[in-house]
Amino acid sequence: MARKNKLDFSDIAAARKKQNLNQKDFWTRYGVTQSGGSRYESGRNIPKPLAILLWLHRSGKVTDKDLADALK
Repeated sequence: MARKNKLDFSDIAAARKKQNLNQKDFWTRYGVTQSGGSRYESGRNIPKPLAILLWLHRSGKVTDKDLADALK
């Protein structure tokens, strides 16, 4: 039985495009370079801490402002 809240980001490129963001703008807010984000979108495993952050942001528990403040 598959877990409902599994950290699955196989659709991360589609999610980014749906937000009309280029790779640089999307990944920078998570502290990831454009080239790193490109590799994740191409199938490289996303490290667990980044996956958790993506999940928290996607679920609304972390806001865009939270991400921006954390990078200051």
